Parts: sequence; C-alpha cells; structure tokens
Amino acid sequence: MTGVPAPAPGGTGRAPGGKLGAAAVNQASLWNIANILTMVRLVLVPAFVVLLLQDGGYDPAWRAWAWAAFAVAMITDIFDGHLARTYNLVTDFGKIADPIADKAIMAAGLICLSALGDLPWWVTGVILFRELGITLMRFWVIRHGVIPASRGGKMKTLAQGTAVGMYVLALTGPLATLRWWVMALAVVLTVATGLDYVRQAVVLRRRGLAAERAARAARAAAEPPR
Repeated sequence: MTGVPAPAPGGTGRAPGGKLGAAAVNQASLWNIANILTMVRLVLVPAFVVLLLQDGGYDPAWRAWAWAAFAVAMITDIFDGHLARTYNLVTDFGKIADPIADKAIMAAGLICLSALGDLPWWVTGVILFRELGITLMRFWVIRHGVIPASRGGKMKTLAQGTAVGMYVLALTGPLATLRWWVMALAVVLTVATGLDYVRQAVVLRRRGLAAERAARAARAAAEPPR
C-alpha cells in the first residue's frame, strides 16, 4: 500500500480534469516565459539608467544604447501580458511584478530626463502622479470589482513610451520638435484617461455599496422574527 489512489478502470492514471491540472501547474510555476520577460524588464531598469547617464547623460552613442534598453523593456511589456493571458501563465508574482516593472521603467525615464534638463519636471510630476493615483484607486475599489484597461489607457501607454523613447535619443531639428508634440499628446491622454478612471471608480464603488446594502436588507427580511 502506497497511499496513492489507483487509477479508475480504463483510465490513464491522470488526475481528474487534466487541463485544469496543467493550468494549476502553470499558475504555480514561477519560471514561465511571461514571468521571465517581466524579470528581464526589471533588470533593464537599472541598466537603462546607467546607460542614459553615462558621460553626463549627453553622449549620443550611450543614449542610443539606453534607447535600445528602453525599447526592449516596452516590447516585453506587450508580450508578457499577452503570453500570461493566452497560455494561462498568470501567477501571484506576475500580478505584483508586472505593474511594478511597467511603472519603474517609465518613472526611471521621466525622472532621468528631467534631471538632465531635457524634460520639464511638471510633465514628470503629472504623469507619475496620475500613475500612482490610479494604482491606489484600483486598490480602493478592488472589493467592488476591477476597472478594466480601456482603449484610451492603451493609447496613453503607447504615447508615453514613444515620447520618452524620442526624448532619450539625441534628436535634433524637426524630430526634436515632433517629440515635443508627442509628449504633449501623452500628457493630454494621461490626464484624460486618469479622469475617466476616477469616474469609473466612483461609479463602481457606488454600485458595489448599493449591492451590499441590498444584500443586507434581503438577509434581514429573510430572517424569521424573534
């Protein structure tokens, strides 16, 4: 006797619900491709900062290398989430590390560019305040539901990544002017989508509280009189 249940007659010895069992293994596995890409992005954050600030932060060659690190980080941001959802590779580590990596690479780029005098500090402040505020707001309403990522939010992320990438490169002439407009678009989308998230959060919380009150009233009505 080994204590291991025998397979059912005609069975293969597999646990019931083979696909569900495989999904559980995937969810428990830290070393899946989605998490590895997230870890790569986290490692790229300090590498990006070091490359960008080499030789005082104004060497075009070093800034090109910094742009390459930033571009790889932004690309992995697209693929790790897609892989996690498509192949059921969602883990607790990924849920925590993925948004941290997203915010870290963007914050590093904005802060370094402002410190070098390439980007006004108020732009960095507006974007970082929005990102931190929306993250906290998601936790505020999480017991009532999840605010889904909107198309505007995806456009905001694309605009921010493109603008920061253009500022990292040592551009001159018309391209330098173009990056100003791209950053202006990113700031507008940042503020607009932030306000929309606030609206969604308020509506979601009101509905959640109303549902809780209705549930309490229903339970109280169902209780027999004492």
